[in-house]
Amino acid sequence: MKKVDHIGIAVRSMDEALDYYIHTLGLELLGIEEVPSQKVKVAFLDAGNIKIELLEPTGEDGAVAKYISKRGEGIHHVAFGVSDIRSRMAELKEKGVQLLSEEPKPGAGGAEVAFMHPKSSLGVLYELCDKSGKGDK
Repeated sequence: MKKVDHIGIAVRSMDEALDYYIHTLGLELLGIEEVPSQKVKVAFLDAGNIKIELLEPTGEDGAVAKYISKRGEGIHHVAFGVSDIRSRMAELKEKGVQLLSEEPKPGAGGAEVAFMHPKSSLGVLYELCDKSGKGDK
């Protein structure tokens, strides 16, 4: 793992969350986009040495919508920046880590992403985030 790339926070309303993070906390909005493969709209905010990723569900059947339904708003995942995501996934599988998909999926900012099952990572949902050659959003 190269570094913690971002912390994902599940929110019901992007507008309300952005108002808080921008106007109350004073963070800078870096961009907003929709990620159809994950069924979310995301906003990235600059929090100094790390980014905050706000995740608003775009439908009721996505993972973030289900998370909010069960647990409410809050920290959803921690993302580690990696390079060569497929090799990293294979290495983790060899070590007995269960992944939520066999192949990386498209993520925000052109990244390829994969998630480690919380049952394999001490109850925390970790994301592998490979932005190799994609720019650092």
